[in-house]
Amino acid sequence: MPTETGPDDARRAHGALTRLTALHPKLIDLGLDRTFDLLARLGDPHHRLPPVIHVAGTNGKGSVIALMRAMAEAAGLRVHCYVSPHLCRFNERIRLAGRLIGDDQLADLLEEVETANGDMPVTFFEVTTAAAFLAFSRIEADLLLLETGLGGMLDSTNVLSAPAATIITPIARDHEHFLGSDLAGIAGQKAGIMRRSVPCFSAAQAPDVMAALDSHAAQIGTFVTAIGRDIDWTPRADGGIGLETGRRRLHLPASSLHGPHQQANMALAASALVSVVPGLPDRSLATGVAQALWPGRLHRLADGPLARLASRQIWIDGAHNAHGADALAAALPAVDGRKWHFICGALDTRPADEFLHRIAPLAASITCLAIPDQPASLTAEALADSARQSFPAARIASSLSGALQALADGPDDGGLPVMICGSLYLAGHVLIQNDSLPD
Repeated sequence: MPTETGPDDARRAHGALTRLTALHPKLIDLGLDRTFDLLARLGDPHHRLPPVIHVAGTNGKGSVIALMRAMAEAAGLRVHCYVSPHLCRFNERIRLAGRLIGDDQLADLLEEVETANGDMPVTFFEVTTAAAFLAFSRIEADLLLLETGLGGMLDSTNVLSAPAATIITPIARDHEHFLGSDLAGIAGQKAGIMRRSVPCFSAAQAPDVMAALDSHAAQIGTFVTAIGRDIDWTPRADGGIGLETGRRRLHLPASSLHGPHQQANMALAASALVSVVPGLPDRSLATGVAQALWPGRLHRLADGPLARLASRQIWIDGAHNAHGADALAAALPAVDGRKWHFICGALDTRPADEFLHRIAPLAASITCLAIPDQPASLTAEALADSARQSFPAARIASSLSGALQALADGPDDGGLPVMICGSLYLAGHVLIQNDSLPD
């Protein structure tokens, strides 16, 4: 399967995406009619997929998928994945039997989709979802881990009649301009991926969210198995967990993914996975959680041009909403119990102060900047104004390298660590500038 391809293939893929998405200028326009129509023109590839675990939720979707993939692959399974957004390059969204799609294969798929679509209106996510399903239908695999893009009920991935299982990760307020601000209403949208007689596994949820999920499940003829209610797990001192799924009793070691919230993600991922693939050996599950990778999420930056600027540990995290900020703030003391230098960027789609005031108690400094090449970014000045509500000494920088250089040139603070956070777009920019592309 090709993974190393030339610049002409990347240009072909980009050109096809540009032409297709220009047919429908709205970036997000929730609904399934266009997706079903496009898939029909392609021969309905979504009917020829390996067993699918479909994942919706607000936070933790990528971590749960990363953990399931690592556990399944440790057992020798071939695993497809579809995730979004990407950090550095589109190829990260489509993983075929364990490897990121190559530019040549991606370009061929997109051009095939373009020919089938003609001049019909279509959005970026609809195009890419159709292309992904086409790829997944043609390459043999044992499992497909499928992440929703936004919501669930009207998300373009929600075209499967019978996935093997569905998962709902923690639900919180996010994308309120599309999904509203009522948590029970948001839960109803996420619950739309459930199917009759298909088991649904849920993270622990707020009572009104859990009630909405249970109600939807009862209406369509399925049930929700909830972590902490129907499945017991206990944290262990070494960072691992003990898990009783009802089918198996498991002892899983500490995950390679940092933060106490990853223990709950491990419980959710393992419970769903052993339901769909019950024969996975305990040893493979343990090996997988200890080796899982999910770039840009509480991730220490590898050696590279940016990492060398500040002469200290640099970490990045894509958390961007209040729930994510809570998880980040809870995780950082275990990584380094000292104060942190925060470098933050954020989009203008949600209140920045909800994120900033949660990290402020851990801050030695907060530096705000605009996310490069991102039209929806808050300006450095606007973000700093929000930060100063909780951290009056917040400052601005004109660039990421400038912010890191200022720390290097500043007073000796014993090498306090740096956390760059506030947006996945910023995390992706960091990885590009540091020559640390995910693979």
